[in-house]
Amino acid sequence: MDADEIETGRLRWQARYDSAHKRDADFGTLSGDPVEPVYGPPAGADVPGFERIGWPGEYPFTRGLHPTGYRGRTWTIRQFAGFGNAEQTNERYKMILAGGGGGLSVAFDMPTLMGRDSDDPRSLGEVGHCGVAIDSAADMEVLFKDIPLADVTTSMTISGPAVPVFCMYLVAAERQGADPSVLNGTLQTDIFKEYIAQKEWLFAPEPHLRLIGDLMEHCARAIPAYKPLSVSGYHIREAGATAAQELAYTLADGFGYVELGRSRGLDVDVFAPGLSFFFDAHLDFFEEIAKFRAARRIWARWMRDVYGAATPKAQWLRFHTQTAGVSLTAQQPYNNVVRTAVEALSAVLGGTNSLHTNALDETLALPSEQAAEIALRTQQVLMEETGAANVADPLGGSWYVEALTDRIEADAEKIFDRIKELGERAVPDGRHPVGPMTSGILRGIEDGYFTGEIAESAFRYQQALEKGEKKVVGVNVHTGSVTGDLEILRVGHEVEREQVRALAARRAARDDGAVRAALAAMLTAAREGANMIEPMLDAVRAEATLGEICGALREEWGSYTEPARF
Repeated sequence: MDADEIETGRLRWQARYDSAHKRDADFGTLSGDPVEPVYGPPAGADVPGFERIGWPGEYPFTRGLHPTGYRGRTWTIRQFAGFGNAEQTNERYKMILAGGGGGLSVAFDMPTLMGRDSDDPRSLGEVGHCGVAIDSAADMEVLFKDIPLADVTTSMTISGPAVPVFCMYLVAAERQGADPSVLNGTLQTDIFKEYIAQKEWLFAPEPHLRLIGDLMEHCARAIPAYKPLSVSGYHIREAGATAAQELAYTLADGFGYVELGRSRGLDVDVFAPGLSFFFDAHLDFFEEIAKFRAARRIWARWMRDVYGAATPKAQWLRFHTQTAGVSLTAQQPYNNVVRTAVEALSAVLGGTNSLHTNALDETLALPSEQAAEIALRTQQVLMEETGAANVADPLGGSWYVEALTDRIEADAEKIFDRIKELGERAVPDGRHPVGPMTSGILRGIEDGYFTGEIAESAFRYQQALEKGEKKVVGVNVHTGSVTGDLEILRVGHEVEREQVRALAARRAARDDGAVRAALAAMLTAAREGANMIEPMLDAVRAEATLGEICGALREEWGSYTEPARF
């Protein structure tokens, strides 16, 4: 790009920046020196390829979605929390909000993640241990007691039973008197990553995609601000993927959901802004920053050039970031505070829209109150004290960062080509029922392509760790320590007993006939191809439990067993 084109772009950015809202804050350095809101090439410089870097708020959004960067609005502090029963987690949420958290993120226990009730024999010993137990809309009411859902953005990390759990959230909002159309937040719902990495599904992929398509239609029509899909790379990375694999598999999944929406007749410019992403922030500081920047650029280009998105908002990649749980160590756990701070800073410099910082004790147990507070304060120190929010894309133009961004983008494009090849093998006549990327993902799941590639990457890293080529402080280097044992949060068995007792009381008090009728209507919609959200909402209003709803769908659609791979 020549100097005149760069100057034209700078002036265009300046006009948009001048007209945008800015926070009332001191954007100078700690020493009192002023800093510009963005930096670029010096006047008169020709910079070949600068159109791939550009200016904040302009296509291809490498440098961020908004011309102001964090000067307009900082990232949302969204701490992930959930343990025990709904009442206990409600108290933690109130602590987070009172301490300065900007939104809530719900962690569910394993029975809930698998669509099982707390009194299911397979739930024994798991209730409330890795998140909060939710059996019905009544639990959801308690979870958000005294927290106005119309005023708080809420994220829910759940995929297999995401749709019935979301219906419980909607009913809880109704019971608060909130207008569902104004609700804002994010539901994970990403079933592709379950088959690829996390392995928490209920049925085969096709019925899950059916439910997701119904949810996309419902939200586009009735809850426009809510994001019904958060495409998750976090769990893919935690399973052992490289940064490029995390990026490519996640964006490929996102393209699959775009194809799903288009197959339902939805306008890409209407539904695409309702998609968001969830990435891991790992310890290679500069690689992570480059990954986030490459993600925005790839998504914008594909949305415009492949899927026909015409509006900037439909080309935006909005993403939440969580620091890397897999990087935390049980040895010398206070080192985890440093790891988390570095990872969080990479997310901030990469332009994340919201952020969760892990607690130092999460490798041992659910976070204690003290550890949760330190995790929250980590973000607040970054936001208020470091100057990281003063300049949009402060590392843009760095030779190293731009080279890394280009390399990760190129690696991701090679992976996209491989996934599309899998799709062509699956549908050799080229007639993809949903779309070519979706066909490739489904074939990759069936063939074990994704799990095999991730396993190979994880194996290479483990080998390097054991040989000492990769060093982890406190684990294979600098292992001496004066740190004693931590006091950790323990969820007692009485939580499970009380949850089961409360569930039995609710079943006894409800109208079983109404529950049976609502479940039957839901299954009729499933068989007739109608949108299932409204009949599922009716079942939830009748206090049908999560296990009953998911159990009825399992009977209708069957369960799914992953093909054995050796």
